[in-house]
Formats: sequence, structure tokens, C-alpha cells
Amino acid sequence: MEAGFDLKQHGIQVETVIRNATPAVLYELGLRNERGTAITSTGALVAMSGDKTGRSPSDKRVVDESTSSEDIWWGPVNIKLDEDTYATNRERALDYLNTCEQLYCIDGFAGWDPRYQLKVRIITARAYHALFMHNMLIRPTAEELASFGEPDFVILNAGHFPANSHTAGMTSKTSVDLNFKAHEAVILGTEYAGEMKKGVFTVMNYLMPKQGVLSMHCSATESKEDGSTSILFGLSGTGKTTLSADPKRWLIGDDEHCWTAEGVFNIEGGCYAKMIDLSAEAEPDIFQALRFGAVLENVIYDPKTRVVDFHDTSITKNTRGSYPIEYIQNAKVPCVGGHPTNVIFLTADAFGVLPPVSKLNASQAMYHFISGYTAKVAGTEVGVVDPEATFSACFGGPFLAWHPMKYAELLAERLEKHGAQAWLVNTGWTGGPFGVGKRMKLSLTRAMVDAIHDGSLAQAGTRVDPIFGFEVPTSCPNVPAEVLDPRATWSDGAAYDETARKLAHLFRKNFEKYADQAGADVLAGGPKL
Repeated sequence: MEAGFDLKQHGIQVETVIRNATPAVLYELGLRNERGTAITSTGALVAMSGDKTGRSPSDKRVVDESTSSEDIWWGPVNIKLDEDTYATNRERALDYLNTCEQLYCIDGFAGWDPRYQLKVRIITARAYHALFMHNMLIRPTAEELASFGEPDFVILNAGHFPANSHTAGMTSKTSVDLNFKAHEAVILGTEYAGEMKKGVFTVMNYLMPKQGVLSMHCSATESKEDGSTSILFGLSGTGKTTLSADPKRWLIGDDEHCWTAEGVFNIEGGCYAKMIDLSAEAEPDIFQALRFGAVLENVIYDPKTRVVDFHDTSITKNTRGSYPIEYIQNAKVPCVGGHPTNVIFLTADAFGVLPPVSKLNASQAMYHFISGYTAKVAGTEVGVVDPEATFSACFGGPFLAWHPMKYAELLAERLEKHGAQAWLVNTGWTGGPFGVGKRMKLSLTRAMVDAIHDGSLAQAGTRVDPIFGFEVPTSCPNVPAEVLDPRATWSDGAAYDETARKLAHLFRKNFEKYADQAGADVLAGGPKL
């Protein structure tokens, strides 16, 4: 905490501002003031996010203003908001924050490479939010905090207070508004902490490509033996965090990175993992990280023992845990690495069609990066109950600021320059589609990723998938051969063929919106019918 610190330059008159408090202080204040807050048997803080237990992408708005308007990929991902309406929402947020007896301020950094680092300020009324962003931003030293100065971007989190649904452009009582000109974001009507995290990521997704840097929705690891780096792209629920928690490799980060002319760096100072069905046996690194200082969102625990039941999804299937990256024993701090040797695209194929691992050529890598096929996993977003097949550009469509081709061109340039091998790994269904087949065993997926990292899979024999054109390995250490051929896992081969053609049509239909900007080499990477 810091005596005499104020936020008057942001329009906030509250006298008691608790700046960069320690986790212990935030625990005390959260337990005292916030309903549903508790301490688990392992020392993590439980917090409840209220009605919203996932992101609300349809309520995200980007201010249409002169400095960024021509850059933004306008549409359902980035919905326009005029400056007057933003001013109305901002005033509403300030009115609420100014009614609070005390506020929390977290000043931290986004980006481990100081050449590209962003100074971020979070202003919120909840200790839970402050602790969450204390974990997720890069924590400044005492000296860095003393010389922090004015932030590059500010998030005004008034999520306990609703937006006025009668205000022009509002579709609900929730609104998450980004203003690149004002270097601000305003949150109304949702207390789900992930909105702050992804708000910062969207800002980096706008700023980094302007500097020729590729921002990526991926995890990153480094070999303990030879220092080679791998990145794993994928939407929430596809395994980015789980597969990056690998005791044989250093963890650079689990979710958000940038690829510069020098290598890769993590944007964040912490990890944000899904907690559903978490166990010490399957995910020991994540399990042991849920100790003092970690935040568990919307979990159920035994009222006597305070032991968390990670299988209980009565509040939401999107239970989450936030913890500093150094809580992972294999974390590499500072969180930077060299140029990736392997680029892995993770997908959760709800149709059960795609092979569990495929080797991609340059054209296929670009096609599948732009397509970003996966399945929305239950609970990640409001209203999603069962997994749904979807396409999310660059495996992070909801967080893109520029047109997907901007990121795709940056990736193509780096793949070619550094000779990285691209792979598609299906962590989704095998033996049939969702509802018939079953989810690929994590142990088998880990074995395939291990074989990518040790180089053995690159040397394995392959067959060419007749529709998608992938090179599919025919053998992999510690993986039964029949698992590698998805058609062989179905009881009805003809049904597999029909479903594969259906998925191929969905790919081609989705890619129509990019065809006019994609060259012939990229189009050649798509499925053949």
C-alpha cells in the first residue's frame, strides 16, 4: 500500500486508494468486504464473480475514433461505439467508483521484453480483482513502482454497476469498452475478472503489429536440454495451459505472447487455468500452484475442510484459477525465449474427424492459422452449454484488433525466416463426434507433443489425409497406432467419411471471407473435395 496516492487525474475523488497491496492485505480486505470470499485448505482465495462467470464477447465495444478507425477489423468481434456513448459509459463508471469508500489500484506491466513493455493501471472496487491482476500483470519491483509515472493504459473496472441498456449501442447491462485514443477501457455490468486480462491482450494485439511484432494467443515453452522454443496456439479449453505445464520444459507462459525480431516474450506475469476436473495426478504443476496468493473463481468447496471439489460445476463449468507464473516450478523468469522451432496449433475437434497430430506444410499452416478451427468448450463464454464447432481467426478471433491477414502475414514471415515446423494437434474427440466419441486422453496428447519436441515425430513415416492433405504420422512413441488414424477409431467408416466431408465444407465456407485477400499458396492449404 502507498500512503497519499490518489487517482484524481482519472476523475476519481475517493481518498482511500490501496495501491499494489500485498496478497495478504488483499486477502484480509476481500474476506472482510466481499460476499462469497473464502480461503481453501491449500491457502488459495476463493472469489465469486457474480452473474457473469465467463466473458461476454457480444458486449465488447471499440470506440470509433480518428487515431485507430482505419486500422480496426470492424464487425462482430470489434463492434463500433461512438465517442459520445463512450463518454457516457465512462462517466457512469466514475460515478459508481466515486461512491466507494475505498478503491484498489494495481500498476504493472504487460510484456517481459522492456523494449515493448506497456505500463498498465487497473482501478477497481474489489480486492478480488486487484489480486487477480496482481497475478496476471508483471509485478513491478519497489524501485519500478516508485518511478512508474503515468500509465500507458488504464482499465476502469466498475463491473458491479450495470450499463444503462437504454444508452445507444448497448445490447445489455454489460459493456466492455476499449478506447485506443484515450488509452482506456471501461467495464460495466460484469465482475468476471477475465475481461480485464483479455482487455489488456486486445490492447497488445493492436499496439504490437504497429511495431512489426506478432502478438499471439498461445503458450510457450523451452527445452531444458537445448534451449529450443515451442509455441502452442489455441482457444480456451484446447490445452494451451495444460500442455505448457510440462516438467521436462521451462514454462515461458501459458496464454499470451509476442514474437519479435529477437524471439518470443510472455505478455503476462501469471497463468489463468481452467479448474474443471483438475487433479494432482493429471496436472500436478497446476494443482500445486493453487496455494496462498492464487485466486480460485466460482469453485465449490467443503464448508468444514475447505477442500475444493474441482468436479463440482454447479456454479459454472468455467471454474478458473489465477496464480503468479513463478508458482509453476519450471517457470522461466524473465519469461522470454528464442525463436520457436515448433509451432503447434491446438484444436478441439467436436466432429472427431481430424487426426490427433498432423504435420503441416507452409500453405496448410497459413490456412489453418487463419481458419482457427476449434470447438467452444462449455462455460468459457456465457450461453455456451455444449461444445460448438467454430472458427476463430488466428486461434484468438475475439481478441484481434486488426484484420486476421495482418497477423497471418507476420506469422508467415517468421515461419519462413526461422524454419519452424508447424503441427496441428487435435485435443478433441476420437471414435466419433461429440456425444458419440470421447475426448482424447491427455496422456496420449502429451506423448505426441513430447515426440514433436524431441524430434522423433518429424522423422516418423506419414500418410497423406485424402481430404485435408495433412501428413499424418503412422507411428508415435507411447501412442497406439490405431489412435493416429481417426477413421480407424470410428465403428462406421462411411459415417466418418461423410462427417469429414461435412467438416471440409465448413472450412471452405468459412474461408470465403478471406479468399479475396489470401494468395493462391494459402488457398492451396485448404481441404480438397
